[in-house]
Amino acid sequence: MAKLACPYCYHRFPASNLWFQCTGRPAPGKEKCRKVVDPERQRLTGYAPASWPVFAAPKALLGRTPRRAPCPDCGTVSGIRACPVCHTPLPANFADSRSPLIGVVGGKNAGKTVYTTVLVHELRHNIRRRFDADISFAGEQAGVGTAQWLARYEQALFDDRALFESTASSADGIRIPLVMQWRQPRVQFGRQVHNTTTLSFYDAAGEDMTTQEFVNSQAYLTAADGLIVLLDPFQLPGAQDRIAVPDVGRRDAEPPVNVLNRVTEMLRSSVGLSDRKKISTPIAVVFSKIDAFFGMLGDNHPLLRPPATGPEYDEAGGQDADEHLRALLAEFGADDLDGHLRAHYQTFRYFAVSSLGAEPDYGRKQINPAGVRPFRVDEPLLWLLSHFGIIERSRR
Repeated sequence: MAKLACPYCYHRFPASNLWFQCTGRPAPGKEKCRKVVDPERQRLTGYAPASWPVFAAPKALLGRTPRRAPCPDCGTVSGIRACPVCHTPLPANFADSRSPLIGVVGGKNAGKTVYTTVLVHELRHNIRRRFDADISFAGEQAGVGTAQWLARYEQALFDDRALFESTASSADGIRIPLVMQWRQPRVQFGRQVHNTTTLSFYDAAGEDMTTQEFVNSQAYLTAADGLIVLLDPFQLPGAQDRIAVPDVGRRDAEPPVNVLNRVTEMLRSSVGLSDRKKISTPIAVVFSKIDAFFGMLGDNHPLLRPPATGPEYDEAGGQDADEHLRALLAEFGADDLDGHLRAHYQTFRYFAVSSLGAEPDYGRKQINPAGVRPFRVDEPLLWLLSHFGIIERSRR
């Protein structure tokens, strides 16, 4: 039986095991349920406010997943489905569509939180228009934590034009993921239908990637359907010979291949993968801060061509960028990255992005006066979504 993965705690379970959450409206003659703090939800997701109780549904015939079930305490019939592990209410139609979990990982100073903030901003303002999609936050978790920290980060970047501090390491491996729903019209069998996809992003602090022990404790890495791995190009062996690497890029330096090695070791050991087989999880290998290399590359370099704007992933353009980045790795003496990926992964692709569009003043933590101008931040996600069949691929 196909298994679902909870976008909040990243545990997998059969669709027939979905629980339900009480609506808080009792059936006639019944006493109303009370909101309480759910200890399992707090332990697994960090969610501390009181919430309506959850319950398992009666066993359905033929193992089918019921769409509604009565609360055993107050008798109300609820259609609010919940994770049977962490008890978090799930977005509507969660079990009816493909809902990939996307992990955003990388080493310290790779710019993951800036990247995630800008990517979500692009999703909500530009990508939704490009794909004629409705993209919004999902679940009550968003109103408590996700939307609040995202609003702070967006204000810092887009309004104050200031960089913020690095993401703090997560206590006990818990960090609230950013969960969104992507609802888009598609034509199937000659008629228009709407498909809804739940996207879950987990932004791990760079410090969380510095030891194998902590990497192994990150459950989301094992459950993720696809990974966006950000690597700091300042740490490539030949970078300091080609560009003026800022002081911040010289602190806590670590070769990008070390980060990849730890992630690979965890993915292999978690499923007991034979050494003869490659990892099936698709991985988008993203070199952030490409703006620092604009001058070195020159205006006419293929990596700096204007990105595609149609409602699909540009496969031909993606392949071209992948080939040029592979050549740059060899030129910079960093072809060990490519060797590692080829040896361990079935599907991977290179991307070069700039979350800000121009190099910031790292010393003063100030963004270019022209403001945030994202460059190709969407392409790693769109490539993964096209891999899962959620959006189309263009081969122009």
